[in-house]
Amino acid sequence: MSESESMKPLLHLEDIYKDFEKDSQIIHALRGISLRIAKGESLSITGPSGAGKSTLLNIMGTLEPPSQGRVFFEDRDIYEIDEGGVNAIRNRDIGFVFQFHHLLYEFNAIENTMVPALIAGYGKREAGKMASGILAQMGLRDRLFHRVGELSGGEQQRVAIARALIMSPKLLLADEPTGNLDKTTGEEITDLLLELNKSTGLALVIATHNLDLARQMSQQAHLVDGRFV
Repeated sequence: MSESESMKPLLHLEDIYKDFEKDSQIIHALRGISLRIAKGESLSITGPSGAGKSTLLNIMGTLEPPSQGRVFFEDRDIYEIDEGGVNAIRNRDIGFVFQFHHLLYEFNAIENTMVPALIAGYGKREAGKMASGILAQMGLRDRLFHRVGELSGGEQQRVAIARALIMSPKLLLADEPTGNLDKTTGEEITDLLLELNKSTGLALVIATHNLDLARQMSQQAHLVDGRFV
C-alpha cells in the first residue's frame, strides 16, 4: 500500500502474521501483511474463501491480536495500550458491518442502533436521539420502531450500518456487506458506503468477493493464502 506524503495513516499494520491450531496442525492464516490506510481513503480486500480476509479485518478492528507484528491506530501501538483503552478505541473509533448483520431480533431498529452509545455510557434518551438521527440518514425515518423481522434484507443492513456509525467512527470495516443481498439492494448499500466515505472522510475497508464493488475503492488488495499478491 502506498501512502501519500501529506496523509498520516489512520491505521497501520506492520508485518502481520496470524496462526491457528486446528486438529493438531498449525494453520498460517496471515503471512507478513503490511498496509496503511488514511482518513478518507477506501480499500477493498479480495481473495478466495479461506484466504484470510475476515481474519485480517478482525485484526484491523482489534477483535483479535496477531500472532506476530504490530498494529498502530493514529500512531499508537494498540498492544501497548491497556485493555480498557483498546475497548474504547474499538467502540468509539471503529465501526463494523458484517455480511450477517448480527442484529438483535427481539429489538427494533432504534434499539439495535443505540447499543454502542449505551455501551459508551450515554443515557437512553440521548442514545435514542443519536440513533434516530443516523437512521434517518440511512433512509429509515419511517422504520425506527420496526423489529428486525419486519425489515427487508436491505433495511436490516442499513440498520447495521447505522449501528456501526452511531459513535461517528474514523474507520469502518465491512465484511462482505453486500454478500447476502440481491444485486439492486447490494448496489444501493455500496452507493451508501461510498457516499459516507466521500462526505464524512470516514476511512473504509471492505472485504468482498464482489469485484465490481472492489474496483470502486481508492485502493485494492488481493489476498491469497494469507499474502497480498
